[in-house]
Amino acid sequence: MPDSWLDLAPDTEFGLATLPYGVFSTDADPATRIGVAVGAHVLDLGAAARAVGAPFADAVAAPNLDTLLAAGRPVWDGVRAALTAWFTDPAFEDRIRPHLADRASVRLHLPFTVADYVDFYSSEHHAHNVGRIFRPEQEPLTPNWKHLPIGYHGRAGTVVVSGTDVVRPTGQRRPPGEQAPVFGPSTRLDIEAEVGFVVGTPSPMGERVPVDSFADHVFGVFLLNDWSSRDLQAWEYVPLGPFLGKSFATSVSPWVVPLAALEAARVEQPAQDPEPLPYLRGSEPWGLDLRLEVYLNGNRVSRPPFAGMYWTAAQQLAHMTVNGASLRTGDVYASGTVSGPDKEQRGCFLELTWGGREPLVLADGTERTFLEDGDEVVIRATAPGPDGATVHLGEVSGRILPAR
Repeated sequence: MPDSWLDLAPDTEFGLATLPYGVFSTDADPATRIGVAVGAHVLDLGAAARAVGAPFADAVAAPNLDTLLAAGRPVWDGVRAALTAWFTDPAFEDRIRPHLADRASVRLHLPFTVADYVDFYSSEHHAHNVGRIFRPEQEPLTPNWKHLPIGYHGRAGTVVVSGTDVVRPTGQRRPPGEQAPVFGPSTRLDIEAEVGFVVGTPSPMGERVPVDSFADHVFGVFLLNDWSSRDLQAWEYVPLGPFLGKSFATSVSPWVVPLAALEAARVEQPAQDPEPLPYLRGSEPWGLDLRLEVYLNGNRVSRPPFAGMYWTAAQQLAHMTVNGASLRTGDVYASGTVSGPDKEQRGCFLELTWGGREPLVLADGTERTFLEDGDEVVIRATAPGPDGATVHLGEVSGRILPAR
């Protein structure tokens, strides 16, 4: 990567290889606006674009990312190219520097309006483990699992930005050995370490989006925690699937990493057998070498590898629209729990504790099967960037509050 007049440290969290987008405000100015993270700074993108006279100034002079998302791939590429030039060419310093804020002092907000939310189930290791936990005498994978990316339709209105506290959900659950349900707070509250994707360019109802059109529609990538109440979910999910066990909260990181930043992280996905139907085949690899880490109260408890996901985000998008369902700007879809083959690579506590039968022992000697009130979960991730650089996806965090 070229040098910057900002004198960025080689190991800075958000270097020129990343340049993620978010929405921020300050104590001095509570109005929200689009920001770009670079090192320890946040650039007021709209103000900088006006100062430079950028042709895309109108697209980024907004209180959130919605207008930029809808502008499409040529504009996205133009903004990213301009940002790189602004931070590397000293001729821009006098016009750009006044619009930088200290990243530690800003308040971050939900970066875009969530139009819709779909969550997939695309890690073979996760699906295999869940099958073994709940159906030990049967085949762990359902017959359809290797033929299509399985998903469920979630609740867009409860997608919240990182740092938002999560209230323990209450609902019906059936205690072990009982025939009738009881009502009360969830006792098996869990996380799911996932990667989210946001749609920019919409598609008309009735038209399919091919696998190879993925990058024309998806703007960027972020971290996502699909909080899950395993006891509410277990009682309700037959026959229609997740509902109240998932809909109470989904946390997303405040920084959206543009898809263009992940070119060096693209890898071949695992071999698919049987071969998917033609509409799920593409000509380019869209596996992504993202390296997640999960922390519970400061203790790293897992390192899920995204490169091993059986179904890619491009295949998920194609499947999501193959029936003619339209895409809208701000549609979010998530990968499903990211898990690897090793115990320390499992992306949820259901797997890490094998259904609660093998508690985690933390550094202070305390044990966890599922989340307790006051627990904080943080998910972080990185990816390889160009020329040996590291792309940082930031973090998504949340703390559990008692049920109300």
